[in-house]
Formats: sequence, structure tokens, C-alpha cells
Amino acid sequence: MFDILVVGGGNAALCAALVAREAGASVLLLEAAPKEWRGGNSIHTRNIRSMHDAPQDVLLEAYSEEEYWQDMLKVTGGLTDEKLARLVIRATENCRGWMYKHGVRFQPSLSGTLNLSRTNAFFMGGGKALINAYFRSAEQLGIEIRYNSPVDSLDIQDGQFLAAYVNGERIEAKACVLASGGFESNREWLDEAWGVNEYGEHPAKNFLIRGTRFNNGVLLRQLLDMGADSVSDATQAHMVAVDARAPLYDGGICTRVDCVSFGIVVNKHAQRFSDEGEDFWPKRYAFWGRLVAHQPSQIGYCIIDSKVLGRFMPPVFPGEKADTLEELADKLGLDRNALLDTVAKYNKACRVGTFDHTVMDDCHTEGLEPAKTHWALPIDQGPFYGYTLKPGITFTYLGLKTDETAAVRFNGEASHNLFVAGEMMAGNVLGKGYAAGVGMAIGTVFGMLAGAEAAKSVISEESEKYAAA
Repeated sequence: MFDILVVGGGNAALCAALVAREAGASVLLLEAAPKEWRGGNSIHTRNIRSMHDAPQDVLLEAYSEEEYWQDMLKVTGGLTDEKLARLVIRATENCRGWMYKHGVRFQPSLSGTLNLSRTNAFFMGGGKALINAYFRSAEQLGIEIRYNSPVDSLDIQDGQFLAAYVNGERIEAKACVLASGGFESNREWLDEAWGVNEYGEHPAKNFLIRGTRFNNGVLLRQLLDMGADSVSDATQAHMVAVDARAPLYDGGICTRVDCVSFGIVVNKHAQRFSDEGEDFWPKRYAFWGRLVAHQPSQIGYCIIDSKVLGRFMPPVFPGEKADTLEELADKLGLDRNALLDTVAKYNKACRVGTFDHTVMDDCHTEGLEPAKTHWALPIDQGPFYGYTLKPGITFTYLGLKTDETAAVRFNGEASHNLFVAGEMMAGNVLGKGYAAGVGMAIGTVFGMLAGAEAAKSVISEESEKYAAA
């Protein structure tokens, strides 16, 4: 029997497995995916948001606990557990040294379009390189890894973990860490959660899945059905406006459309529906998927002109290009007159000051609803470009309620040997909204915490047995 069973193969699971092994526990890690698709959503990540009170290695200037907390408060609208959020924030200051020890490398700070050079540390080689480094370290430390091993169910009695079942095989362990993701790949569950909208549509049927196809929420569903304490709701998620031509699964970062801040976004009736310049893109990009999801047919269209080219990260698919707005409307399938009217009203409302895409500038609209509060430039210089958008769901926020011990709770009582990390508990910190790099921060910190607590529970149990003997 292994001391600790870790269910999952992404960042949080690997952090838990590595920390538990470092503490002296024997560890078995079960990854649902085949080896070539290992890593879950983590393979599509790029960075981790990190607190620092002074310049550190690849991070510039300072990013204090209070500023980090205020950013979290703003994007979540207060739907966050402050105690756990601050736990994550403080821990990010020191986790990079541990990551480096396990083979993760960071690249020099990025500048320009991302606005993240001060707040986020970027992985050299991206999330795939990070995952590969952790798996190499796990193998070197003697952690047993099994691929193609989705856990079908858990044996839990009175809140305590006994065993997991994989393809009919019963696998026992003294403690377990659950880090197998949300239910974003379970299209039936998404449809159940979102239901039918005011237009008589099933919105979730038009969602694309930006990440892994293996996060079906099987264990999350079982635990919720067993009465495990939960957090957030089934419709809350990290949702991004992605190119409508993106694949159903594993499109990742490159399918994101990042020019929203510099143009306008309209629905299929060529009507604007939200403030495109509300805040810096890394704090708003994960809102736009949800905004588009609430539009008829779950479709949106981002319209820009030539003035803003080169000021955003280009997506993998080029947009539709046209010399006139009439031609662009035809290519996008929008009503010509409706689009021309929307653009004309927007252009007339623009109050152009000093345009600067690196700060919250003074270019805004007046007398327009919804307003555009920053980076408002008239759309009047051809050629014009249009990107068709769909909601791209990254991970769901409905999860297991926990505390600073990372323990799964049943009716308010903490399990002594069942722990949770990553997307399965991210809703404790992210009730809604998102800021770039926060998911990796939560996964890393709670992965390490869950691994340490699981090891402690096993070691304590052994010590008690020894003392009793």
C-alpha cells in the first residue's frame, strides 16, 4: 500500500506528489490521460502571478500583498475567501525557488503588450516545459506514475478515504490528494448547469473547451453527491473569448483574441454589449467568454482598424480583412447598416486624448451606452479587421470547500486523510472572474500544501502506532 495517492497529472497534482515524496512518503500518481497528453490544463499555461516586495530574479519593481489582494478583490467582485486568497498571495513570493529546484526555468520579464512584466513570472518553454520538468523530477524521486488511469470512483467512509477504483482495480492508500480538475470537459454537465437561455438556446452547446478533454468532473460529482462541502456555482468558470474557428478541445492560449481592448465587440445584431476598455486585458480577458456566452447564439465579433495593429498578441488565426466596413460586415455575416450605425455612433462618442496602450489612458467615450472607458479610438482607418468569437471555457469554479489545511470537508468536518488542490478547489479563491496567472498560483500553493498535509497525516499516524506499541 502506498502512503499517498495523488489523483491527477497537472501542476497541482505534481506539486502535491513532489512535496509528499520530499517529506518521506511513498507516492502513486494516477493520470487519466495517456503520456503524450499528460499535464491537464497546465500544459497550456505560461506564467504564475507572484507577490514580491522588491525586484526578484525575473520580476521587476514590486507587487505587494495588498496590491495583489486588491486585484483579486476587483476581478472576483468580493466572491473570494480572503484568508485563503492571502495565503496564496503570500506563498507565491517564495515558491519559485522550490520550482527551480525541480527543473522549472523562468524567462526574463516580458514588456509591451502583456502588461505583466511586474506581476507575473513566465515559464521558459511554457506550461508544457514546466509539466515535463515536474514529471522528470517525480521519476527521479521514485514516485510511481500510471497513465491512462482515470479514477472511476472513491471509497470514502465517514469522510475518510479508503481506496480508489481504476478500471475495476481497487487501489488503497493511507491518504489521498484530489487534483483531477473541474468538469469543463463534461458537456452534458455544462448543459445541465447553463440550461436554456432567454432565446430558447442551450448556450453550453456552443462552448469550446480551451484545455484538456480529460477533466470530466467524475470525482467532483461523486463527492458532491456524497455531501462534501462545496463552493461557487456550476456556471462560474474561467471563460475566454476565443476565435470561433478554434478546435473543440486543447486550443490553448493561441486561440485567444487579444485585440478587444483596442476596438469594439458586437453581437450578431451588430450591437455593442460591454465596455471593451474597462481594465488591462490580463485582468479582463477571462470575463469576455462569459459576456459572449450571454449573447444570442453565443457569438461575438471584434472589430478593429489598422491603427492598432502591433499593439496586441496576434492570434493563431488571422482575422477577416476588408478595405471598407461594408465589405467587412459581409465577410462576417453582419447586417451592413447595423454595423455602420454602431461604428458611427461609437466614433462620434470617442474623446481622444493621449492614446497609450501601456497605461489606463484618457481616451474614452461620452454619451454612449455602454461606454468605453479607455483606449477609445475611432474605427476609421482601413483596412479593417474582424474576429468572430465564441466562449472558450478553461476550467470551472464549482468545487470542494476547504481551508488552510487543504482538507476536504463533510458537513463542516475536515477529513483527516483526504485533501484537495488545483481546479477542484479554486472556487474558494475565485468565486468569479480571473486575473492572469492566478490559476497557477492557486494550483502551486495548494498543491504543495495538500502534499505536505497528506504526508503529515501519514507520518502522524505512523508515529501514533509506534507510540502505542
